[in-house]
Amino acid sequence: MTEFQLRHFIDGAWRDGSGEEFVDVNPSRPSDIVGTGRGASADDVDRAFTAARRAFEGWRRTPARARAAILLRAADIIDEHRDEWGAELAREEGKTLVEAVAETGHSANILRFHAQEVERQSGGVFESPTQGERILVIRRAVGVVGAITPFNFPISIPAWKLAPALVWGNTVVWKPATFVPLLAMRFAEALERAGLPAGVLNLVNGAPSVGEAIVSHAEVDAVTFTGSTRVGRIIAAQLAARGIPFQGELGGKNASLVLADADLDLAVEQVALGAFRAAGQKCTATSRVIVHEAVADEFLRRLAIRAEAISVGDATDPKNEMGPVVDAGAYDRVAAALVRARASSARPVFAPEPYASGTLADGYFIPPSIFELDESDPGELWNEELFGPVVGVRRVSSTAEGIALVNDSEYGLSTAVFTTGLADALSAIEDIRVGVVHINSASAGADLHVPFGGTGASALGPKEQGAAAREFFTETATVYLRG
Repeated sequence: MTEFQLRHFIDGAWRDGSGEEFVDVNPSRPSDIVGTGRGASADDVDRAFTAARRAFEGWRRTPARARAAILLRAADIIDEHRDEWGAELAREEGKTLVEAVAETGHSANILRFHAQEVERQSGGVFESPTQGERILVIRRAVGVVGAITPFNFPISIPAWKLAPALVWGNTVVWKPATFVPLLAMRFAEALERAGLPAGVLNLVNGAPSVGEAIVSHAEVDAVTFTGSTRVGRIIAAQLAARGIPFQGELGGKNASLVLADADLDLAVEQVALGAFRAAGQKCTATSRVIVHEAVADEFLRRLAIRAEAISVGDATDPKNEMGPVVDAGAYDRVAAALVRARASSARPVFAPEPYASGTLADGYFIPPSIFELDESDPGELWNEELFGPVVGVRRVSSTAEGIALVNDSEYGLSTAVFTTGLADALSAIEDIRVGVVHINSASAGADLHVPFGGTGASALGPKEQGAAAREFFTETATVYLRG
């Protein structure tokens, strides 16, 4: 298969990096090298910020409709290449082909949404207590934005950060996750071909040190980040000391609550989708399940059957439902947690041994796994974000007890509740302390036109997506206007 040259997009030109060598590997078949290149050095990052600062004045003064038109053209380019780039996404990141093609198309829709959003009302006029005066509230671009994005949605998360940043007049220095440089290049390529001026978007690939260089750079005016809670809090503290705004979409340990009156067929299917799609590598993935004791045995029986039926294999093969985790480090971390779970008091509901031979043993494949946890010591499957296809289950005897267990986490991103009772649904909406509540659908998922983000250890700063996106990428000014 094609081996790509991994490059950077700085000041409107594609360039080789001057940092350390890095290799992009197919997690389904690690012997398949997707691409190689040199990562960005501190000098490369500096050049990117110089270009972004130089481009800012011209870009922010470009009419909003003209900025939006570039996003619309880029969306059309992505759509033209949706199948091709979706296949590259599946190869590079390990998401199944169906999901990868859908994500690529979704990124185009995100661009279109924000291109249209900039046409809406963005300020206001207020009455003044002073005769002959009006008070205006206007929005303006923040400046040069640093963006650090994760591997698990390698084109749609960049779209939902970069689209509002760009359309509201900011310039950007962007570092994608080390594991997905090719899809980042594709996204930048679409914007370049759409006519984005030089320096408005600058892509710098490479190791975590590249992200550190972005965060510490003197020219950065704001930073948007998606990644782990630990790293996000470190970045937030560094930026706070310098008075620089931070937006962090961080970790999750999301629960699904299955109540006694739930439609079990629906609940089983949606929990399985939430837990095992994308090999559990979503910040909104279901990793905790709380089930009412009246239906627990039957629910677990059906969930085990559903997990066993999942076709695991090469992400580029359209017949497979689940691909690998992203790299050897992720594999080792999740596999070690499963070893500890088997040695603990947790009861395996469906927990196959690691793949010992064949192509599944060659790639970074983890079998879907379900454990019922010891109530007295639920352990890491209950408390820690593993980012893999692993579910810990606990039983409850009431709705109130179930809601309490949903809230038994430092994280507060997403929850799914399965019930046919209106009163229980309303109680869940009112009392569960998360940013996203699903009633009778999987915990994993986010729509582009509504706010997205969590509470507690799952988020810092303003929410993302929808009209809420402009809150981070613009600043308001109150204007007292007299003739």
